[in-house]
Amino acid sequence: MFKFLKGVVGGSGTGLKDLPYNIGEPYSTAWGSWVHYRGTSKDDGAPVSIFALTGSNANDGHLAAGRNGVKRLRTVRHPNILSFLYSTEAETFDGSTTKVTIYIVTEPVMPLSEKLNELGLKGNQRDEYYAWGLHRIAKAVSFLNNDCKLVHGNVCLASVVVTQTLDWKLHAFDVLSEFHGNNESSVGPMLQYDWLIGAQYKPMELLKSEWAAIRKSPAWAIDSWGLGCLIYELFSCTKLSKTEELRNTASIPKSLLPDYQRLLSSTPARRLNSSKLLENGEYFQNKLLETIQFMEILNLKDSVEKDTFFRKLPNLAEQLPREIVLKKLLPLLASALEFGSAAAPALTALLKMGSWLSSEEFSVKVLPTIVKLFASNDRAIRVSLLQHIDQYGESLSSQIVDEQVYTHVATGFSDTSAFLRELTLKSMLVLAPKLSHRTISGSLLKYLSKLQVDEEPAIRTNTTILLGNIASYLNEGTRKRVLINAFTVRALRDTFSPARGAGVMALSATSSYYDMTEIATKILPNIVVLTIDPDCDVRQKAFQAVDQFLQIVKQHHDKTSTGDTSTTSMGTSSIPGNAGLLGWAMSSLTLKGGKTSEQNPNAPAISSVPLASAVSDASSNHIVADSASIKPVHISSGADVADHPIPVSPASSDGWGELESGIHEGHDSDKDGWDDINPQEEPKPSPSLANIQAAQRRPVSQPKPQGTGLLGKATPKMSKDNDEDLWGSVAVTAPRATSQPSNSRANKTVDDDDPWAAIAAPAPSSKPLNVKRSGALDDNDPWAAIAAPVPTSSARPSIGRGRGTKPSAHKLGAQRVNRTSSGM
Repeated sequence: MFKFLKGVVGGSGTGLKDLPYNIGEPYSTAWGSWVHYRGTSKDDGAPVSIFALTGSNANDGHLAAGRNGVKRLRTVRHPNILSFLYSTEAETFDGSTTKVTIYIVTEPVMPLSEKLNELGLKGNQRDEYYAWGLHRIAKAVSFLNNDCKLVHGNVCLASVVVTQTLDWKLHAFDVLSEFHGNNESSVGPMLQYDWLIGAQYKPMELLKSEWAAIRKSPAWAIDSWGLGCLIYELFSCTKLSKTEELRNTASIPKSLLPDYQRLLSSTPARRLNSSKLLENGEYFQNKLLETIQFMEILNLKDSVEKDTFFRKLPNLAEQLPREIVLKKLLPLLASALEFGSAAAPALTALLKMGSWLSSEEFSVKVLPTIVKLFASNDRAIRVSLLQHIDQYGESLSSQIVDEQVYTHVATGFSDTSAFLRELTLKSMLVLAPKLSHRTISGSLLKYLSKLQVDEEPAIRTNTTILLGNIASYLNEGTRKRVLINAFTVRALRDTFSPARGAGVMALSATSSYYDMTEIATKILPNIVVLTIDPDCDVRQKAFQAVDQFLQIVKQHHDKTSTGDTSTTSMGTSSIPGNAGLLGWAMSSLTLKGGKTSEQNPNAPAISSVPLASAVSDASSNHIVADSASIKPVHISSGADVADHPIPVSPASSDGWGELESGIHEGHDSDKDGWDDINPQEEPKPSPSLANIQAAQRRPVSQPKPQGTGLLGKATPKMSKDNDEDLWGSVAVTAPRATSQPSNSRANKTVDDDDPWAAIAAPAPSSKPLNVKRSGALDDNDPWAAIAAPVPTSSARPSIGRGRGTKPSAHKLGAQRVNRTSSGM
């Protein structure tokens, strides 16, 4: 006994040392003589509620009733009844007086009256919330009366508490009794402790202690009267002070009034059973109640019902009370997504609800669910996550992205769906800044090197855009190894004009990362070629870039001449008018699609039109994805590829094959459109002209298919991809076109021995390009093979722009030349 007393702090009865909970501040109201405290667990700090009841001695009537309440609360379990966690009794000394205190620990709750004042709901939202709460309490009362044959005895506003998820729960079981009509002792506790019930809450038979009449009444008679008292207190917003006030029905909703009057019938046998009250379809049918009920039985719904419900939920959530949405619906939705019972459209609703939370609450209530969803095998879930990544990506920590999220997202780079590959690519604009240098250089760049030769033009373009945006997150060695090859050798020589434009802008936006030698020998020569590109937009960008880089070189010259060698390269910020070049360069394609870069920084270069069915419409100034582009032709690039055999450009979606082992063989040249062309420092005019003239004299009596002509070349030897040079080993590869191109370069004749024949601009030469607009082909004119032939009646006009009207050309330029010559 003395050991027990040593663990007790004298005084209020709230200082029991061995109680595994900390007792906090009390609430202002509680049922009966109980005191309701806030509390926390000593183990993990989880919030709880602690109810304490103190009596002057062990035989105190309040303590006896309290022990009955503890026993009942411990044994009665129902979703709408307060959840019991722990209980104990302690003796305390207050001077010469000994006091006994009963402690009940439950889930964290708050008195209903205080919660209603805190919420401050008005109008229709208040009525919907009350309907939901009354529905919960009526179910709890029905469970006690009809299923357990128990009588609560004092259902009122004070006996209802509210959880953190705003659910109403019934408690205050001190007077709870068994009810058996033929058993005289069946209402024992009620008979003993009825003095605990306020007179204003007692029906007439209980007020007069007519126990014989009570035993003959239905089991629900007393509690139905209590439900009527609860309804009055709810809608009148006042505490019931006398029974006569129940006759004032002005505040009771009309749809509930008939049932309210039946609950308060003066004849016990005629009172409405609480289970019948739940059948009031008119009052209990509202958006809030139906939404919560649907979520609670989600596993019983079929896929069509789920899909329909979740598509409507974002708009529906705006009409419901905000507090209830965030504290009740949001946890239900997060749990349903986490355990797989919710459909993919539910993620949209989750993120919309999450946007109403503070950043701290969002990190606690929403982010853990999102991180777990990245591991889902449901493709629809993965697509939805990537489509909305701009809404939550900034809230993800670098550690979570690098260790948990990226490994799952990266699987989309090699997905068979082009749509998912592009979404994965765009997501890196948000995720890449949070990745470690090791992950970027060891994994991300390998995937990007494959995507830059993807079969989809949209993906190739967006890869260039992404590289320009994440260049600042690469270390200096990686930038020197990757950027120039990616932008000049690949992007500038892409057959898709938006990809070339993106390459020019990426070079301009990343100009601060290149030294003077690189600008003069690698960047400027490649950009100058595009000043005569068939696409007007590409030409404009090329002229701007040439001016920019020439100014950088000139500034370097001026500083060198004056002896100032403090810097060897200058960024874009040193060029007037280019302060915002990075953002503009990276979003120039999306601006064509009508989207504002400031509003959507990771907007795709291609609009939301599906990749497989979109086309490139040059005249409408809208750029959309198109699987068709001009057939690529190999371009040699001196120092870039001099030390590497030329690999075959892959036609499959996986680009480079196995990332770890480099490029593998197995792609025929007729599939990817590349010949075995040895890299040269610079194409010399005389051999090329001789080859063109020889091609013009070839017989054309039996023309061969295009693929046959390309297969005639020897298969190039493949070299193992070097992880240290992702773009170097395939410096001259280009993606294969899948359908008829939309610009005029398709109408040029292609010579197997002239690697520059089919690109946008010919190789730089001291002799100017003689592009003929009209007239017959002349064997003495060395450039006749790539000039526009004379329109004939059998030729179709070109749909390209920038070169005038031209007849369509056959795939093999030499055969077309001979046929034209013979016709002349």
